Amino acid sequence: MMRSYLGIAAIVLLGLAVALIVGFYPVLSQTPVVYDDEQEDFDQQIVIKFSHVVAENTPKGLAAQEFARLVQVKTNDRVKVEIYPNGVLFSEVDEIQALQQGNVQMIAPSFPNLSEWLPSWMALDLPFAFLTHDAVQEAFEGKIGMTLFGQLEKVNMVGMAYWGNGFKQMTSNKGPIILPSDLKGQHFRTMRSKLLDAEFRMFDMRTTEMPFNQVYRSYETGMVDGGENSISNIYTKKFYQVQKYMTISNHGYLGYAVLMNRDFWQRLPADLQRQIQEAMKETTEWANLNAVRMNEKQLEEMKSESRIQIYTLTPEERMKWMKAWDPIYDQYEPVIGTELIKRIRLLQQKYGGSS
Repeated sequence: MMRSYLGIAAIVLLGLAVALIVGFYPVLSQTPVVYDDEQEDFDQQIVIKFSHVVAENTPKGLAAQEFARLVQVKTNDRVKVEIYPNGVLFSEVDEIQALQQGNVQMIAPSFPNLSEWLPSWMALDLPFAFLTHDAVQEAFEGKIGMTLFGQLEKVNMVGMAYWGNGFKQMTSNKGPIILPSDLKGQHFRTMRSKLLDAEFRMFDMRTTEMPFNQVYRSYETGMVDGGENSISNIYTKKFYQVQKYMTISNHGYLGYAVLMNRDFWQRLPADLQRQIQEAMKETTEWANLNAVRMNEKQLEEMKSESRIQIYTLTPEERMKWMKAWDPIYDQYEPVIGTELIKRIRLLQQKYGGSS
């Protein structure tokens, strides 16, 4: 009798199982959805961490903010650019490696910092390479800029734009700088660049490479006598408070290469790449005009509001500096490349005169 009950129960259970399988077969037979983690990321807001080392109220700091605003608008909030100024994430010493490794997605290093990785970038730091703002723009937008950006791929970076800051001036606590001989015995802070060190050491002086955020304190304590920088950096970082003399020499140009991590850039959808490039183009046009205006305005403010003594080189004095520095071109041609040196020489001939 027990066996009969067990047999009946087994038949009932088997029937129920068959009914369940038949009833749910359409659902069970559907192909499962494949999970695409990269596509899932693109369905969410993409964050670009943009690290730089200067203040928010400098030409570069303001340009970064304008770029972030335009990206938000043009991508309809699909991309957010987070700005990290003043070296809060990375300094000049480690920001390029951080970008290569993907720890940040964007940086905007000054040209000398890039030359540590790609020596041909020293071309942009040659003394008196660019004599006018028009010459600077022609270099950025022409063959020189294209050639240098083309070299970034091998170090996992993509060149997005060139942003200007302004022409460099010399400051010191030791005395006015009018002729090259006035530099003898002085101790200057320089950016990380073998070329910049060589330029100043030609005049029998000492140099010390130093991150930007250490410069004010070094001027204040007398660790170094002076250095070179743009008007906007001298003004926003208040170097004029700890330097007695400034020479308007326009002997070099301080600019930035705006860079993106190559792997990150290539993973972005084509429509987002296009929108980010549009934002960068508009930002760059605005930023480079704004840099000129800021430097002019802040120079006038320093003249009227600070105690720093300001001297502007005459055309004749400027020519003496150009002749004194000219040998550096031949010295660094094997490192920079003959073609780039040739193009800079052509720009000097085209825009010869005062800037």
